Amino acid sequence: MRMRRASWLAAIPLLALAAGMPLKAAELAVPPVQYHQRTLPNGLEVLSIEDHASPTVTVQVWYHVGSKDDPQGRSGFAHLFEHLMFKSTAHMHAEQMDRLTEDVGGANNASTGDDITNYYEVIPSNYLQTLLWAEAERLSNLNVDEKNFRSERAVVEEEYRQSVLANPYGKLFNSIDPHSFTVHPYKRPTIGSIENLEAASLQNVIDFHRTFYRPDNATLIVAGDFDPRQLDAWVDRYFGWIPKPAAPVPQVTVQEPVRTQDKRYTETSASAPLPALAISWLIPPARDADTVPLQVASALLSQGESSRLYQALVYRAQVAQQAGAQVDARVGPGLFVAYAILASGHKPAEAEKLLLAEIARLASQPIPAAELDKVKTQLLTSEIKGRQTAQGKAFGLGQAALIEGDPARINGDLVALQRVSAADVQRVLRRYVTGAHSVTIDYLPQAKAAGELQGVAR
Repeated sequence: MRMRRASWLAAIPLLALAAGMPLKAAELAVPPVQYHQRTLPNGLEVLSIEDHASPTVTVQVWYHVGSKDDPQGRSGFAHLFEHLMFKSTAHMHAEQMDRLTEDVGGANNASTGDDITNYYEVIPSNYLQTLLWAEAERLSNLNVDEKNFRSERAVVEEEYRQSVLANPYGKLFNSIDPHSFTVHPYKRPTIGSIENLEAASLQNVIDFHRTFYRPDNATLIVAGDFDPRQLDAWVDRYFGWIPKPAAPVPQVTVQEPVRTQDKRYTETSASAPLPALAISWLIPPARDADTVPLQVASALLSQGESSRLYQALVYRAQVAQQAGAQVDARVGPGLFVAYAILASGHKPAEAEKLLLAEIARLASQPIPAAELDKVKTQLLTSEIKGRQTAQGKAFGLGQAALIEGDPARINGDLVALQRVSAADVQRVLRRYVTGAHSVTIDYLPQAKAAGELQGVAR
């Protein structure tokens, strides 16, 4: 995400799901998102959602390239390249995308993840043609010079300093992937490192664009107020001519091995006022049917102040200021992560004991029906609220298509959510968490860590 917007890391580790009305999730009938799907001869996938609720439209281009595809020794490169896509093309000046959107009352942005990079705009619907042309233009005619490259690299490096180095717990959450994966490229943090960013060159940019930014590696999503026939004509006109390269798109084929033992690491921070703890377990890809029950399990543990981890660690034992869990679902193997930021005077071991005990209790003891219904309704309500806008629907469709591998999952996941039972929650916890090996990270303030090491030396 570009510097003028909030950093992607600022959202971690908060799980912000809106609370809904006290209805049972199973009683809610959710109208499905109606979408149209087609593929151009050059391989570009086109998804569209017609919605005339307001005279606006969102244009999104999702590329099947993320930090897992960073060149060796160039972690953070996909994120850097995201910034460069806002620079000049053969027919657009640098930052002209801002002028094409903001000057007509719209907005634009972009984000980079492990598996995808997406670019998106919301504009009055009468500017749809212009934005389709602009997205096709930067796909086919990007023109980045050395000056632009160096300036954006400096911006990304500053973003790293603010979101990782200056954030008291940024280093902890940025270290989860490197410690959790042994061989899979997910072990490279999306934001990268200063050293790897400094090693990047303009030629790397040219090669990266040529390799991954191509029609057969992209999905165009348009949602909002448009005429379907006119949309098809414009898409054919602006995107249809772009050639499909002869060489196949490089694919990550590395398989992360099954863990055979627990592992533990210690990280220190000069800016963290209090210790913290994070524990990860490997889970299957997002497309797996067990992903939805795992998300329900995570919500039971961490959704609000009535959640199990908050009640156990923050309210009753008072060993932590914050505690929670989250599911990081990806195209490849994902992570189930539990964490705690400690209260003053407490050590990671205290929080770890209580955290693991609560997860074990959830996996083994009966789950009250009212508690399960409440969490499922909260999750369902959050999803429904997210679909109140054309942009929200488009994001949901992109997530389903690119991360889960099937756009139909935008509707299927809500059906699956309402069918999750207590037995499902306990089954996935026993399979992937309580019955599996973990990676634990103890996160200590540097002064405290030094004192503990001296104590050991004596």
